[in-house]
Amino acid sequence: QVQLVESGGGLVQAGGSLRLSCAASGRTFSSYAMGWFRQAPGKEREFVAAISRGGGSTNCADSVKGRFTISSDGTGNTVYLQMNSLKPADTAVYYCAAVDSYYDDTYYCADAQYDAWGQGTQVTVSS
Repeated sequence: QVQLVESGGGLVQAGGSLRLSCAASGRTFSSYAMGWFRQAPGKEREFVAAISRGGGSTNCADSVKGRFTISSDGTGNTVYLQMNSLKPADTAVYYCAAVDSYYDDTYYCADAQYDAWGQGTQVTVSS
């Protein structure tokens, strides 16, 4: 089982940028499809972005398309979420997730599809 640790969260003004990182231990990401989810206070956890095992396919929620980008470092150790043009509505705890995947080009957008989760990192965007 892979262990995931997120970092890079913090407080930023609206319009600013942050880059979240998700580091793996135990096993590398090379056989895993990865995703980012977020949960705001009083709301359900929601999908943000996903990347396939091979890194060649990605998808983002409509609410963040054009502003957020998911990527991996190619070594199977770290996945990133670059967040630009941040809005107060992006304020949430952001979670990294992983699922063992047999397919290089398949990503997963539902949290029930993932079986490993990080502890989360807080992102706060002030207006």
